[in-house]
Amino acid sequence: MRLFFIVAAVVAADQLTKYLVASKMEVGQSITLIKNFLAITYVRNPGAAFGVLPYQTLFLIIVSLIVIGLIIYFYRVVPVGYTFLRLGMALQLGGALGNLIDRLRNLSVVDFIDLKFFPPVFNLADIFIVAGVVIFLIAFWQAAPMLESSRR
Repeated sequence: MRLFFIVAAVVAADQLTKYLVASKMEVGQSITLIKNFLAITYVRNPGAAFGVLPYQTLFLIIVSLIVIGLIIYFYRVVPVGYTFLRLGMALQLGGALGNLIDRLRNLSVVDFIDLKFFPPVFNLADIFIVAGVVIFLIAFWQAAPMLESSRR
């Protein structure tokens, strides 16, 4: 049940911010928030992260669906007591769903967070995916000895 609420919150935050940007700005428009550091720049990304695989929408949708299915499967396999492992997966799932919704609706992903020192523009879904991966890896690294000993 917690998975649903975390995923719903991630998808809602992602989709709301994308909606606000898309409805209030023109593609290519940029609003500086912190000079030489942070701007809101509205772009449409027809590919994956860093613009990789542009216009490979069907492939990216299929990969997204496979990843989503794997996350749901492994979420159910990980014991309830491994809260951070499960949190990492929930954040990844919410982010993947947020970007999948964009691809299904627009054939591209709305990106708008523009860190001037970091080349690609990205969105909240991307942040949740990266945070989820980091949390998952740290939790897995810490839990690995316990998981191994429980298999014996």
